[in-house]
Amino acid sequence: MRRTSDDRSFDVAVVGAGIVGLAHALAAAQIGKRVVVIDRDAAANGASIRNFGFITVTGQQAGACWQRAMRSRDVWAEVAPQAGIAVEHAGFCMVARRPESRRVLEAFLATEMGAECRLLEPDEALARLPSLRRGGVTAAMWSPHEIRVESRQAIPKLAAWLAEAHGVTFLRSTLVKDVRPPVIETSRGPVHADTAIVCPGHDFLGLFPERIAAYGLTTCKLHMMRVAPAADRPRLDTAVMSDLGMVRYLGYAELPEAAALKARLEAEQGQHLAHGVHLIAVRSSDGSLVVGDSHHYGETVDPFAPAMVDDLILDELDQVLDLGARRVVERWTGTYASAPDRLMLVDRPADAVRIAIVTSGTGASTAFAIGEEVIAELYGSRSKGERS
Repeated sequence: MRRTSDDRSFDVAVVGAGIVGLAHALAAAQIGKRVVVIDRDAAANGASIRNFGFITVTGQQAGACWQRAMRSRDVWAEVAPQAGIAVEHAGFCMVARRPESRRVLEAFLATEMGAECRLLEPDEALARLPSLRRGGVTAAMWSPHEIRVESRQAIPKLAAWLAEAHGVTFLRSTLVKDVRPPVIETSRGPVHADTAIVCPGHDFLGLFPERIAAYGLTTCKLHMMRVAPAADRPRLDTAVMSDLGMVRYLGYAELPEAAALKARLEAEQGQHLAHGVHLIAVRSSDGSLVVGDSHHYGETVDPFAPAMVDDLILDELDQVLDLGARRVVERWTGTYASAPDRLMLVDRPADAVRIAIVTSGTGASTAFAIGEEVIAELYGSRSKGERS
């Protein structure tokens, strides 16, 4: 039964309606908890809708992150049809342009994470991806794990489904001033909840600033574009990445074989590395591609997007894919929380309060699993004042 916004008594209050907050709301609702999600904005407009919608498993750091990505992919596959979220395409190709990158892929395939992936020789890669630029491929790796959704549509649909199917209450355009269960003080008056989960994204000062400061977080800014291929180009039906991603994604970058690739990239594409550029290209329903991205860090990042950075991203795109007379039809920047020593954090200010922040840009790929872990802990054993 759907709850009304006038009913202010809940089991769980989630602060933040991005993908991390929605993941916690889902996990709590699935075990029968009464959930309210409180967000300062009228609609989603942050990191959760400014990304690729690329649920990335292959290439995530070995261990907990990869396992969370596998679990989150499964949750996405389960909830997407229920919430009316289209899966635009599945799987992904990591394209190797150099012998050194081929060796990284071969090493990755020998790990547990590569068990269901396979190496494609150049002709095979071209057959699977007709848009690949001929002559620039030494090999490619195909992964069956990934799925792609359109984030700017998927996040609102996910929230609407949580409200309709699971009775989650949403308080939009509402500022949370203080979190001390059983009372959550907001700009619309008190909300009562037994437990609270704060999912602040890259807002490090709004709630529990002293707790968050201990992690030394910064903000990452990234450039994104929507690119329309020429009308006569083949339709891209899988996600694509390339060499630059192999020295950024830790599942590859932490392999010994990645050192030689990084050295060559520093010599040949130093500017790309200096601006944190790597390539992800995914297709939307209209045939256009969401393409990115770059990485610049700071305590407060500026709002400007130099064309030079976009040009570096497009240079890598054109080296990998032959899109004909492609056009950039949309540009935007995104921001997310970043940490030097962890991919996510869960902080415990009190028995009934958790702070959950993804600090690596992997929210879409790992949040559902994180939400399940946090809810399981809250409604199992509790410990005081811990950090992880």
